[in-house]
Amino acid sequence: MLRPAQKPPELKSTREIALMREAGKIVAEALRISRSMAVPGTKTSEIDQAVEALYAKYGAISLFKGYPGKVPFPAVTCISLNEQVVHGIPGPRVIRDGDLVKIDTACKLNGWCADAAITVLVGTVSPERKRLVEVGEETLRIAMHELSRRMWWSEVAGLMQKHVESNGFSVVDQYVGHGIGRTMHESPQVPNFVSREVRKHDFRLEEGLVLAVEPMVNMGRRSTETLRDHWTVVTKDGLPSVHVEHTLAVVKDGVYVITADEETIIPRE
Repeated sequence: MLRPAQKPPELKSTREIALMREAGKIVAEALRISRSMAVPGTKTSEIDQAVEALYAKYGAISLFKGYPGKVPFPAVTCISLNEQVVHGIPGPRVIRDGDLVKIDTACKLNGWCADAAITVLVGTVSPERKRLVEVGEETLRIAMHELSRRMWWSEVAGLMQKHVESNGFSVVDQYVGHGIGRTMHESPQVPNFVSREVRKHDFRLEEGLVLAVEPMVNMGRRSTETLRDHWTVVTKDGLPSVHVEHTLAVVKDGVYVITADEETIIPRE
């Protein structure tokens, strides 16, 4: 949900972005491990345990475990399957052939944060589900390429929304991305759609801006609800959803993908 007021974004220096990249490398490694483990027969808790061990190895702090709510979040990853959109709690559930597995994780290293998510296609997946994942990933790439080429976030969000809807899917509008830096959730809020309220709280895209951009794309309607565990968000119509995310920094030469597997700068032109 969009908050009624936002502080101006806190722009980051070149040095601070480099420190965030160190956290981003760990998040990228965590997601590589998670992807390799997301196969039929794996329990979601086993993936979470592997990521927790990785963070311990590097002395990184999980940004999810203990996150406040009616019940503090109990894990270092959010793992959401199929109709689960985001904030799924890892546990004894076993991954099966045909599942869409969304894995989201974030950490802090030496005082700086990074956050990213992937959706994994497990085994033999229907063409409709494959296309849903493709559109989600394409939507994130639109943001990655346009972030340094546009003046206002609403311009980017409009292109993202248009791509999703032109493919017959819907953009979740109850959850949005966020600024990130010394804490996981900083101003501004980063919606993946455009509305009157979004335009009212629009923000300029300028060098030093760092955002966690995370489109959530539903196969059916955009409506969601939260389960009784107080965390897991699901589609109301029970149809599958996709969630992907990168931490992105606007730099002099373009967009620096802080959570990429390899050093990646997307040029302005």
